[in-house]
Order: sequence, then structure tokens, then C-alpha cells
Amino acid sequence: MDAIRVLYVGLKHDYGDPRRGLSFEYESFFETLSRMKNVEAHDFAFDVLLRSLGRRGMSAKLTATIDELRPHLCFFVLFTDEIEKETLRTITRSERTRTLNWFCDDHWRFDIFSRHVAPCFHWVATTDALSAERYRRLGHPGVIKTQWACNHFRYQPVSGLPTHDVSFVGQAHSSRRKSIDYVSARGVHVDCWGRGWSNGRVSHGRMLEIFSRSKVNLNFTESSISFGWKPVAKIVLKRRADNTILLNSLREIRDTVSTMLRRQRPQIKGRNFEIPGTGGFLLTGNAEQLEEYYASGKEIEVFRDLDELVDKARFYLTHEEERERIRRAGYERTLREHTYEHRINEILRIVGLMK
Repeated sequence: MDAIRVLYVGLKHDYGDPRRGLSFEYESFFETLSRMKNVEAHDFAFDVLLRSLGRRGMSAKLTATIDELRPHLCFFVLFTDEIEKETLRTITRSERTRTLNWFCDDHWRFDIFSRHVAPCFHWVATTDALSAERYRRLGHPGVIKTQWACNHFRYQPVSGLPTHDVSFVGQAHSSRRKSIDYVSARGVHVDCWGRGWSNGRVSHGRMLEIFSRSKVNLNFTESSISFGWKPVAKIVLKRRADNTILLNSLREIRDTVSTMLRRQRPQIKGRNFEIPGTGGFLLTGNAEQLEEYYASGKEIEVFRDLDELVDKARFYLTHEEERERIRRAGYERTLREHTYEHRINEILRIVGLMK
């Protein structure tokens, strides 16, 4: 069978900033696509091209790239409004390719962003079951409920004895700092890395070592939107991938305020798959439908409040046999069912490019 040509259209760098390294989207989607035997992968890094060509020039180059390449699927992962809606509509209406956008963070971005852009694509992919139903109610004909996963080509176990008891790798946003302080005050020390923590960010290789060689890895499932000076600034301002700062429209301001005032729902995170995918033991906050992907107490462990987090962390720190059994089972389940290769193959089947 001929390879399926897929054009990845997304960020190359984290939040469009080359100083921050490769983006999650690029590492998860494009790097997986480029390693799949049934796919011929090409990338269109709109953050890089936006800086060199400007918005209009970048959009023109995207159209020309599709004309030349004729991909079977354009796999978009939009950041903000770097690509004009009319450009997206024209590409989709042209029938030169199937178009799909993987919408990130629909738990809180659906009203602000996703629902306004979704009609520009043949297909939309979302990790949020409620948003999938909302897309359908809006009349979108192609809705794919999918989920985050682990790029098993990039996330692999690091051998060695444990070097940390309890670890957390992630930004210190929303209530995470208070949660860590609460846990630490009850005698469970947590080593933290990421933006906002004193240890700072770590390299990808160091992160894998932390996941693999921590007795317990924590994950929090709250959304990243909350009140504070940065989120409040987002009410009136938005930043594109080339670091351009723009004023939000009245509609965007209204939708952002409404979303921030609404109680945020816990959401499944990429970490829910990446930690087990490196052979790490995962102790995570609960989220809707998490049980569909891992069995609590058998493949991962779940806490529903901070007191339960403390109790379970203490238990698994002192019960190595139970911890190792769960850790191994979580790793095997991830490789069996929860890699981005699994997710992408399922999308290719749904859009009609694979049997």
C-alpha cells in the first residue's frame, strides 16, 4: 500500500519560542508521524514561517505547499489565529486534501476559540467528551473523540535505582503550589521541576530519568486557566506564535471572562500517559473517563483530594511490591493501547485513509 501523505501544520517550538525548545505538538504528533511506516510525513511549522513571512505570506505559502504536495490529510494543531479563517475554509472547500484540527484544552478553550474555528475543517479531534457532543450539536459533521497518549519513540524508561521519593514535573500554575505546600506540610516531601519552581525546567532526558527513577510521580488534572495577573491579561490581550501581542475582540473578551468565571473541570493530561510510558509509577488526580484508559489500583493510582494524595503517597513509598506491580502494568498498558501511533492510526481509519 502506498504511504499516506500527511502534512503537519502546527508549532515547531514551545509556544512559538525557539529558546524553549521543541513544542509538545511537534514532539507528539510530527515526530510520531515521521516514524510511522505507513505515513509519509511533512511539516509546516507556522511559528517559524510567521516570523519570516508574516501572516499573509505564511498563509500563501501554506496554500502553495498543499497545491504542490497534495497531502491526503492536513493535520492541523492550531495555537491561536495565526492562520486566517478564510485561508482554512478555502483549503477545506478546495477538496485537494482532507483537513483535521486537533483541538487542545477544549475543557476551557471551547467557547473562547475552538467552536469558532471548527467549521473551517472537515474533521475536528478533541480529548473532551463534553466538547465532542457540543461540536455535534453545532452541526459539525466530522467529530473524533480521541485522547492524549505517549510518544513511545521519544518516551522510554531509564534504568537505575530510584533517586527520588515523590516527584512532580510541570508548571507551577493555578493551585499546584498550594497543593504541594499542603502535602509537604504533612510530611511528604515532593521534588518539583518546571516553570515557576526553584529547580527550574529540565531537559527531556532528565525528565525521563525523573519519571523512571521516582518511587511516586504526581500529576494534577486541573485546567491551567485561573485568576491571576497573567490570566487576567489574557482577557484583553492575545499572543500569536511570533510573539505579536494583539487586542482581543469584544466577543473574545466576553467569552474569556465567562470561561474564567465558570468552575473548571479536571482534565486528562498528557502526563497521564507519559509517566506510565516511561515505566514510572503514577499517582494522579481524578478526571472524567480516566478509568477508560487505566485501572486505578492496578495500572495507576488515583487521588480525589489532597488528604488521599498524602495517604496513598505514604502507602506506596513503603509498599514496594504493590508499587512495582502497578508500575509494570501501567507501562504494558501504555505500549499496548496508548501511544500516539495508536491515536493517529485510529484517526486515519475514521477519516477514510486506512481500513
